[in-house]
Amino acid sequence: MNATLDVLLQHRSYRDYTDEPVGDATLDAIIEATHRAPTSINGQAISLIVIRDAAKRAQIAEICGGQAWIAKAPVFVCIVADYAKTKVAADMAGETQTIHESLEGFAVGATDSGIALATLSTAARALGLGTVMIGAIRRDPQALIDLLELPPLTFPMVGCCIGHFASEPQLKPRLPISTFRHNDKWQGNPSAETLAAYDDTLMAYWKSIGRNDGEPWTSNTSKVYKQVYFPRTRPVAASQGFLVDK
Repeated sequence: MNATLDVLLQHRSYRDYTDEPVGDATLDAIIEATHRAPTSINGQAISLIVIRDAAKRAQIAEICGGQAWIAKAPVFVCIVADYAKTKVAADMAGETQTIHESLEGFAVGATDSGIALATLSTAARALGLGTVMIGAIRRDPQALIDLLELPPLTFPMVGCCIGHFASEPQLKPRLPISTFRHNDKWQGNPSAETLAAYDDTLMAYWKSIGRNDGEPWTSNTSKVYKQVYFPRTRPVAASQGFLVDK
């Protein structure tokens, strides 16, 4: 098996970390690999805030709803959509930047943040570290903006814990690949039978790891998606200068 493919196929979310620090050279290599990740038009409108300070990580854990692994992992990286950086370029060129006032601009920021996140996680795993991705930084984005002193025209999109893991979690089962891969055209939604079978598989997984609170995929996803689960994203993004008027 190709080593890179093996890392990707063995993806897990690690939430159990040791106290061993991540070495400077290792962390530098992970960040440099992420720096090479592609961005739309080579705009590079992404910045990483690398948090090693324990007190700040503890604050972020609380901002994210009490996620203890954020405080435990020795490194937390916040991935930021950064149009403040590109505005400097626009000003130098004598242009007026408006991309941050559009839905396309927010989509680009989210897409490029996702590419950076995947690169960051893959690089860390390739070096034997564990990661877990944290979307809950958008639970209270203003608190995070204040903590990290982010300027206007920036928005914290997603975070990632990095550290040496104390235990190896099982691979979580996915929906059948037929629900994911569509050849040449859209080939339809999964059947009720397919989803019911996956619910059974996922419940068996929860039982195998002792998660008595685990739910079927259909009910858990529906419960979350019936609402905007991080409703502060829109008003805080707007206050940072991100609009969807264009």
